[in-house]
Amino acid sequence: MLATAAAEREAGGFERGLDPEAPAMLRALDGFPRVRGERHTRLVVQPADGLIPYTPDARREVQRPPRNGYDNPEDRPTPERCLSGVGTPPMTTLSYATRLRIVQTRDHIVLHMEYGDDVRIVPIGAAHLPRVIKSQLGDSVGHWEGNTLVIETVGQPEANRFHNFPTLLVPSDATVIERLTRVSASELNYQFTVVDPKTFTGPWLGEFSWFQTGQPMFEHACHEGNYSLPNILAGARHDEAAKAAAAR
Repeated sequence: MLATAAAEREAGGFERGLDPEAPAMLRALDGFPRVRGERHTRLVVQPADGLIPYTPDARREVQRPPRNGYDNPEDRPTPERCLSGVGTPPMTTLSYATRLRIVQTRDHIVLHMEYGDDVRIVPIGAAHLPRVIKSQLGDSVGHWEGNTLVIETVGQPEANRFHNFPTLLVPSDATVIERLTRVSASELNYQFTVVDPKTFTGPWLGEFSWFQTGQPMFEHACHEGNYSLPNILAGARHDEAAKAAAAR
């Protein structure tokens, strides 16, 4: 109860300060995220102030993201169109159906996120594909450093440069580095950073932990009964018709 109350107070402060790095959804969690038995108040652990070191231009963009258009479905964000969920690297969402299934074979690691039904197939020891071959989740390759799985992802779509929950800027030229390390029988530590000198003034590192659960994953049938997209476009057409009528 005490941790939950503290998280609610912190989340409110983050919202009032328009802090893009700390999600207001902390209030939906059982307190703050736990990593190796300690509560973390921020996802970002380096630098010590817990702030992503955006360049001035990048920080302004994050705080005032451009609005998507309403002329056609292609103008809308890919999650709204059910083309991607929360499995885009780095996977920073702390709540809202974030169960993760990991399947390991001799040559591949498969990361399957429940929300959005995103599946990343990561070849081990492979080279990146040519940039002309594109994917909504980018091009991921992995290698082992001792007991740590390191995944490098490049080439995420420029249209998806804004990641949500929390908001994070990941341009198409950026490289995402993820490190997954088992620290106990039930805890998997997840560290991540986004490398892009045009977006960040220096290196930074975020982390949290996934904990093993006996609960099953469920189907995320985003397209089934997805009336939000046609309603959004219909609402835009209604506003246009109202403005045209008022101008007569």
